Amino acid sequence: MQKPAGMQKPAENSSKSAGCTETVASRGSIAYWHYDHLSFPLPEQHRYPRGKYRLVRELLLAEGALAPRQLTPCEPATWELLALLHKPAYLETLRVGALTPQAERELGLPVTHELVLRARAAVWGTQQAALSALRGGAAANLGGGNHHGFPGRGTGYCLLNDIAVAIRYLQQELLVERIAIVDLDVHQGNANAEIFRHDPAVFTLSVHGARNWPYRKAESDLDLALPDGTGDESYLAAIEPVLLKLYEHFRPDLVFYQAGVDLLVSDRLGRLALSLQGLRRRDRLVLELSRDHHCPLVVTMGGGYARDLADTVRAHANTFRELEAVWGRIA
Repeated sequence: MQKPAGMQKPAENSSKSAGCTETVASRGSIAYWHYDHLSFPLPEQHRYPRGKYRLVRELLLAEGALAPRQLTPCEPATWELLALLHKPAYLETLRVGALTPQAERELGLPVTHELVLRARAAVWGTQQAALSALRGGAAANLGGGNHHGFPGRGTGYCLLNDIAVAIRYLQQELLVERIAIVDLDVHQGNANAEIFRHDPAVFTLSVHGARNWPYRKAESDLDLALPDGTGDESYLAAIEPVLLKLYEHFRPDLVFYQAGVDLLVSDRLGRLALSLQGLRRRDRLVLELSRDHHCPLVVTMGGGYARDLADTVRAHANTFRELEAVWGRIA
């Protein structure tokens, strides 16, 4: 695990934020942002699970895992905020609706005004969650984790990159020194790997299916590519020492956790074989490591495409149930 300069132990009192060097302050309940009130048109039978975001939120509220006061609907991110990462020419094509058919095919979604609005809202939600986590310990976006969004193009259902924009904002405002992206989606976080490849202040970790799309992988600071059919025990045994080393050696001031659930054995686009319980144990591992190292945490949903939508909803809901169980008395 190497990151030029960034993996060195920081000097005393060098951090601009509490990070992993102090106890995270107690500030009340965990804050969540959501944008499922913003819909967009899709062709019938399209495999993108647009409805999962609303269903996850409604399930968590109905069972009492979350209270309405914890939830804030997202507003669209400003174009100025997006420009901290995305190229002006690309943003202009989105603003005027001029994306080419080839670009739409690479994205995998029809680009409409409604989709652009929703993507901007996802960015705003993750940025706001990051600011909340720095104040209170942990926060979440009930969406986001769009790790295939490049500065000048969208791919793999990711029109804009919410995590990368949020990081660029935090860096601009000098709010943190060391940031880690813990990407446990079944698909490699290729855009974030490219964006932060030469940034010593950002460590990118991606654990993904070796044979999953994208077939041409980028180079993260640490990539752990797992074989088809990897199940619960093998997966957890592989990630635990890697995560522990990240927290102990890089000592991030803030972690973005991309908690995709497309590792499920029933997922249509994944090639791994985790159970719902295995995913829940994965979530608890990340959440407890962040808590135990006093490291502020932002959780984003990431991917999930199970044949039965209910499986995807349950898996995502488990992530936030675990977040409440581990961080609810601290955040």
